[in-house]
Amino acid sequence: MKTVFLLFFIVINNRFSIAQSAMMEPQPSTKPSAYQIAQIERKYGMFIHFGINTFYDEEWTDGSKPPSSYKPLTVDADQWISTAKEAGMKYVILVTKHVDGFCLWDSKYTQYDVGNSGNKTNVVEAVARACKKYGIGMGIYYSLWDRHQNADVADTSLDKAYNEYMVNQIKELIGIINTYTTPVELWLDAGWEKKRERWPIAEIYRTVKQLAPQCQVGVNWSIGKPDNPDPDSAFLLPTMQKEGFPIRYFPSDFRMGDPYLPANPDPKLFSHNGKLYYMPWETTVCISQKWFYNTQDTVYKTVAELLQLYKIATAQDNILILDLPPDRTGKLREKDRQLVFALRKLINGKN
Repeated sequence: MKTVFLLFFIVINNRFSIAQSAMMEPQPSTKPSAYQIAQIERKYGMFIHFGINTFYDEEWTDGSKPPSSYKPLTVDADQWISTAKEAGMKYVILVTKHVDGFCLWDSKYTQYDVGNSGNKTNVVEAVARACKKYGIGMGIYYSLWDRHQNADVADTSLDKAYNEYMVNQIKELIGIINTYTTPVELWLDAGWEKKRERWPIAEIYRTVKQLAPQCQVGVNWSIGKPDNPDPDSAFLLPTMQKEGFPIRYFPSDFRMGDPYLPANPDPKLFSHNGKLYYMPWETTVCISQKWFYNTQDTVYKTVAELLQLYKIATAQDNILILDLPPDRTGKLREKDRQLVFALRKLINGKN
């Protein structure tokens, strides 16, 4: 009798696990889900590129820079988020780990982080606190490619350990944010460095949805081309995307491909295993020329150019994320702030 009961329990438990896993995936639909609608309604946000690259005038360092070289005078998260609020933005996306692998929180899984740096402030926590204070949503950018932790991307034998590392770090990040507010977005980057099947996209997606169901998950360069003999080889620009084209990284909730604007008309329905899924487009662009602060980055978009970008990017139920990189003092540049404040006036129809 005990054996029969045990078998019954295993069968029921397995069915529950399968059903639970299915609930952790997006559902086929020609309409946006409630969480996608919330993302579309946020409409406009701030990208915050900050990290070890800030101190080298480089966009992509190679993971070898010493943690001590990250040494902002302060981490003025209050200024960053209050600026977003005053500019009319609804959320921010903080770069928590770029391709260099340096982490803006004190992770128990690596020494390559702020805990061993010239400024030990937990930036993720500081931003989460400020987002709660100002009523701003918090999203996070996390690079799949990691030139410090997983430098030898060609060695497939390292994938299991590194994939566990990523999932554990994403759990850490969601846990920090959940303490103060609710994460609204996970922006995954640099998947092109390995074949798609080597990344644990489904496991990351399930992990996020279990901890923060409202958090929308996307992977840069989301859409592939039908019948492409090598679907990993091509970045399909938004102007080339057509309804029904395959989702390269499944599961995903939205599309992106920086720094490109959506097509007009912009298709919203993309396929996986013969089923269609609704996916809005999120545009991410720089306010000047570089993602990270750079002493040579002195050419800015004009307010008129930014307004045109805003109009195109937020039409058709899509979203604009404008990058404002903090400088080496840990503050946003005043030029950036004045531009987004002037932009808000134009958006609101005020001269």
